[in-house]
Amino acid sequence: MTRHVLARDIVPACGEQTPQVMRRAAHVLELAASQRLAIATAESCTGGLIASMLTDVEGLGRWFDRGFVTYSVEAKVEMLGIEPMLLRRHDPVSETIAHAMAHGALARSRAGVAIAVTGNAGEAGRHDEAGLAYIAVVTRDGRAITRECHYGPRGRDAIRLELVGAAFAMATTLLGNA
Repeated sequence: MTRHVLARDIVPACGEQTPQVMRRAAHVLELAASQRLAIATAESCTGGLIASMLTDVEGLGRWFDRGFVTYSVEAKVEMLGIEPMLLRRHDPVSETIAHAMAHGALARSRAGVAIAVTGNAGEAGRHDEAGLAYIAVVTRDGRAITRECHYGPRGRDAIRLELVGAAFAMATTLLGNA
């Protein structure tokens, strides 16, 4: 049975710098290693930044299995196996799709935990909210955390770094409560 914890946040600018995010990446990998769980990522608006930061940590690379950059709807279907009907029923930037992305990454990898992010990191479409994003962290044994984030129109780079930091914080929470 899947246990879901949903934290809906209005996330303020925290000014987190890259070295702090890298420390979080190392901590996530240490927790994963202690539980013998490899990590997979499924990223849309972060464009592989989570995978990049995880693979930048020396000595723990064996605990990163693979990353999927699925920016388009087609990539989500082809690479993660998300049903087209699900994407017609739910916006690609939604909690449902973030969760499906994480499960798709688990299904197509040897990982025991998946981190997924989907959102609008920059200027959004006419009917879309700039800075809206969803993060899901899911384990193969059914533990899951999802989070809705509202960053506003702060710029792509700042939002992407905030999302990576938030994803690592969520993974730390989930893996730390094993």
